[in-house]
Amino acid sequence: MSCRIYFIRHGQTTWNAEFKFQGHTDVPLSRLGIEQAEFLARRLRDYKITAFYTSDLTRAVKTAEILAQPHNLPVMPVPGLREVNFGSWEGKVFTKEVKDKLIDSGKNWWDSPLDGSGSQGESFSQMSARVNEAIRSIVERHLDDQEIVVVSHGGVIRAVVAAVLGMDLVCYWRLRLDNACLNIIDFNSPDKGILVLFNDLSHLSCS
Repeated sequence: MSCRIYFIRHGQTTWNAEFKFQGHTDVPLSRLGIEQAEFLARRLRDYKITAFYTSDLTRAVKTAEILAQPHNLPVMPVPGLREVNFGSWEGKVFTKEVKDKLIDSGKNWWDSPLDGSGSQGESFSQMSARVNEAIRSIVERHLDDQEIVVVSHGGVIRAVVAAVLGMDLVCYWRLRLDNACLNIIDFNSPDKGILVLFNDLSHLSCS
């Protein structure tokens, strides 16, 4: 018995294109982000998917709705799948100036994201705990050889992959995750998974 999850990062937003911290800020998809989701929907349309889960933020919900349409399935928002809350950093462009001046304690967060957030937001360990608990609950519902889609965010998917691989979360920024990428993890139990595919963008090659 197993559960295959197709983890998908939402399509691009204007803030992604401008390298702004988004976090819990509810930024919609850009026109390109919608197109990216449509390309991925074509790739997944013949997959035997039984459920669609998503972060409750608009950029993820819209991506999930586009993906779910060919399957005539509802989209189920899960607040626990939200991106890390960047607090006072949200809306700021990540530049050297921001890192060195505007957010004086920011370096501590980047060097040790598990201990706390210099942004007055959420630590990475806090986000990881809530995300992996949400995924554990989802897997428990679908362990009868089902295939499901989870649409979420870069930090969220990194947290799940890190847990599956047993990697040090301090190094999670070494995992590149592009907008509208496809990742696959097979779960044999709620706590044991195998990474099958990571940051695949082959569906965008014709875009």
